[in-house]
Formats: sequence, C-alpha cells, structure tokens
Amino acid sequence: MERLVVLDTETTGLEPAEGHRIVEIGCTELINLSKNQSRQWLINPERDIPQDAIRIHGITNEKVANCPTFKEIVDDFLVFIGNDPLVIHNAAFDLGFLNAELSRIGRPLLDASRAIDTLTMARRRFPNTSASLDALCRRFHIDLSQRTTHGALLDTDLLADVYIELMGGGQFTLALAVEGAKRAAPVKARAEDGNQPTRPEIRQRTWPISPGEETEHQNYMEFLKKKANVVRWPEHL
Repeated sequence: MERLVVLDTETTGLEPAEGHRIVEIGCTELINLSKNQSRQWLINPERDIPQDAIRIHGITNEKVANCPTFKEIVDDFLVFIGNDPLVIHNAAFDLGFLNAELSRIGRPLLDASRAIDTLTMARRRFPNTSASLDALCRRFHIDLSQRTTHGALLDTDLLADVYIELMGGGQFTLALAVEGAKRAAPVKARAEDGNQPTRPEIRQRTWPISPGEETEHQNYMEFLKKKANVVRWPEHL
C-alpha cells in the first residue's frame, strides 16, 4: 500500500521570518493514488491577519479567534501525516512555514526530502506554460467552481486530482478499464465438456492466386523434387 499525504497551508503573509503564521492546514490522504480521508485544522495565528491575506483565503480574525494554536494541534497533525511522503504545490513555501512553527515550539523539523513538489513536476512536464494550481486544474479538466478563495482543504482535494493526473492517472484508469473488460468478456469457444477452450477456427484462403503465384509455386515444387533425387556419392570414396 502506497500512502501519500497531499498538504497545503494558508498563512497571514508570505514570509515566516517576518512573523507571519499559519492559519489553516489541509491534508488529503492518497492510498494507491485514490483519495481517502481528509483533515483540516483552522489555527489561531496569535497575531492579526492582514486584509491582503484575508482577500486571498477568506479566513478572518474572527473566524480563528477561538481556534486552537499550532502548538495545540501539532500532535494531531503529525500523527496524521506520519512518515509518509508529502505532496505539496510549491513545497518550499509550505515547509518553510511548517518548520518555522515547529521550530518555535521546539519540535523536530520536517525533512524537505519527503516532499513531492507538484510545481516542479508540472514545470518539467509543461515547460513555458503556467503551472499554477488553477492552470493545472483547467488543463486536466478538474472542476474549479468551488474555488472562490484559496482554502487549504479544498486546495488539497484539487491538488490530489492534479497529482493523480501528473502521474498518468487518466491513462492508468483507462488501461485498467480496458483490461477489466477483456477479463470480463465471456469466452465464446468452449469444448463440449465446458472446461477447456476449443482451438481457434482456422480459416482457409478464399481468394484466387494470380498466374505469377501459380508459376512460382510450380517452379518451387519442381526444385524440391530435383533436390530429393540428388545422387549422393558413397561415403568411402
């Protein structure tokens, strides 16, 4: 079983070094490239959320005023992600904020090597085109109608679909469907006992041969006759 965790964060700004904090974490579990359970944590950032950030993710100070702090949800969060790979769009950003929060409370940092960056994947696969989450959703015909703001939980759900497509999910699903159809198709030819399949029907040639083919055939038959009548010298001579 391959388990991955698709992860996204929403924050109060762009730089943890400037005191910006996480206000939401969303996670969607992928098991063998199939979406499973999801988790969301709304977090009190212990500071004001600027209007510029609110316009992006829609999370207001009032909405998170009574929410737990990162320190209060960290154990639940770490248990959920476990030691599994993390699928993140622009991994450096989210890991930077998560590790700033972990460092603040004296917890071990997340290793960047466990991150699968879909931004990097998309840029390699589709160079010189937009690799934003919106652009990738449009490319793969993934429904964006609910994405009026950047919410971490919704974004992980969309990113999970994008990642599956980047991994060839559409073709993989089609291949399974074709193979399943072949296996499900009834065997038409069966022996009378019903246990062994009959030999495939051998169809005889039904179209006439040309005069040239007839001549070549006769010449070849004569060649074979002559070859069969060749006199062999005794071995002792």
